Amino acid sequence: MKQIALLGSTGSVGTSTLNVVEQNPEEFSVVAMAAGTNVDLLTEQVKKFRPQLVSVGNEQAATALQNQLGGQVKPQIVYGSEGLELVARHETANFVMTAIVGSVGVAPTLAAIEAGKTIGLANKETLVSAGPVVMKAARDKGVEIIPVDSEHSAIFQCLQGERSADVARIILTASGGSFRHLQREDLEQVTVAQALAHPNWSMGAKITIDSATMMNKGFEVIEAHWLFDLPYEQIDCVLHYESIIHSMVEYRDRAVMAQLGTPDMRVPIQYALSYPGRMNLATEALDLVKMGTLHFAAMDFERYPLLQLAYECGKAGGTHTAVLNAANEVAVDLFLKGAIRFLEIETIVRKTCEAHQGVNDPTLEEIFAADQWARTQARDLYKVGL
Repeated sequence: MKQIALLGSTGSVGTSTLNVVEQNPEEFSVVAMAAGTNVDLLTEQVKKFRPQLVSVGNEQAATALQNQLGGQVKPQIVYGSEGLELVARHETANFVMTAIVGSVGVAPTLAAIEAGKTIGLANKETLVSAGPVVMKAARDKGVEIIPVDSEHSAIFQCLQGERSADVARIILTASGGSFRHLQREDLEQVTVAQALAHPNWSMGAKITIDSATMMNKGFEVIEAHWLFDLPYEQIDCVLHYESIIHSMVEYRDRAVMAQLGTPDMRVPIQYALSYPGRMNLATEALDLVKMGTLHFAAMDFERYPLLQLAYECGKAGGTHTAVLNAANEVAVDLFLKGAIRFLEIETIVRKTCEAHQGVNDPTLEEIFAADQWARTQARDLYKVGL
């Protein structure tokens, strides 16, 4: 039985993971979980799945969780960054699902690797911020990292049984996000509510905004570089409006392998949990006849400049991608709070990256320092006016 430590239990990937566990109690159990400050939902999850260890965002949330649980369920409750790492290292867990959002996922992922756990990686910022450090640690410990993002899971599945030397390129598909049919001049006054209305997927707020700016796809390009050990010149993106083809691999004989399915995150989540096998999943079957037509369009880097910036930062390497991620986290948070306009996300991220003096082959400490510098720089840009 897979004994799962779940980081980010109250988010969209976390709740989908718990749904898969609930459907397969003979295969999976949750022994530890971590969340932020959504204590009401976390209380329900703890009562249902009865983990041994629970971590929350801060001491106040820990007290609130303890009060809501009363004497019905009595897990060990911890909090903060130390709590995240305790969940990731939990002694009875043999699989860690990293489903928290942001670079906060780096430290617990490294803790899980150090403890020899198999990783289900749904936190793309971990590899965007600290790809070389994380992948080296995984190689050194012999730890398997199984991608959970739908695009990377698709590529992972298309690579099964194939030789990496035969790969010509990988093709990441992108829905285009909430504003895919708008021109740049139409984006000046779009609202937070409009940006959060993703046409295909149900995701958390931050990822949905990243999808609208195409930053999410930029992060996926960087993540793919580290996961599949490919140069950026062999990683392409294409717009695919229906989100049915989740990504593709083209081989040197021009054969193209694609993974298709309805847009349901439980599919890649369950595949990561059951790998190398497959299990039944109660989800809608793909009906290509009903679908009729699939649409594709070339990626427009002028329309989506943050995707171009992601390629540039990825190729520059070092601390540039950590700065890209940190600046974007600050900018998206400001937009969600109504402090800046949608297109100003791009301005803050670009100006922060342009001001950065990169460090090549950085240590983890240098990556964290660059992350903190970028957050300060991005906030200062907002304070002084763009």
